[in-house]
Amino acid sequence: MKISIQRETLVQYEVEIGEATLLEVLQKIKTTQDKTLSFSSGCRSSICGSCSVRVNQKEVLACSYKVQDGDVIEALKNTPLIRDLVVDMDKALDFNAKAKAWLSSITNSVALTQENEKINEIQSDCILCGSCYSACPVYAVNDEFLGPFALTRVWKYVADVRENEPKAKVDTIQTNGIWDCTLCNECTLVCPQDISSKTDIEKLRSRSAMDGYSDPNFASGFRFDGSPIF
Repeated sequence: MKISIQRETLVQYEVEIGEATLLEVLQKIKTTQDKTLSFSSGCRSSICGSCSVRVNQKEVLACSYKVQDGDVIEALKNTPLIRDLVVDMDKALDFNAKAKAWLSSITNSVALTQENEKINEIQSDCILCGSCYSACPVYAVNDEFLGPFALTRVWKYVADVRENEPKAKVDTIQTNGIWDCTLCNECTLVCPQDISSKTDIEKLRSRSAMDGYSDPNFASGFRFDGSPIF
């Protein structure tokens, strides 16, 4: 089996191995062929999200992806490259703080029902792997975009009945947030947890309209990327 890994240049490796995950192949290359190969891994169970990479230009978890002959592996996009397949996720994770993606003002008298829990159960499954962040095309024109996983987490807390000030969170995501999203759905297609950030952003847009906000791009007649709306 031959695979190629984007390092300083595209390097091809030949590995004698049966059916295996990409992570197993990377580990075999590192132990038997090239000790300098760098990649990230953790739980090996598709839970921690640390092994996310791109294979054939699509984001996957290396611990669950079954490698194929001829695959081309590269690091995630939109993040600073540290080395080989290892990227710096600090800026991406900082967007959670900028978006205030947490319960900030809790109404203690409200008890969660099973119905309440079902409303944001899917969003709670986010493992912060960065796949949606890497797949998002908005960063090509706006590197301050809050991003899919931050906005998904905002919806989780806006929809939480225990949050006493949901509008404060809605206020935070108006700039570099929900209106900058193109609703292309690329984030949903690569999410290993089947979370639809696109749907969550649409819900946040509806909630924003209820709070008196509107898409600023319509006021100017142009989208955020400068193209005309009509």
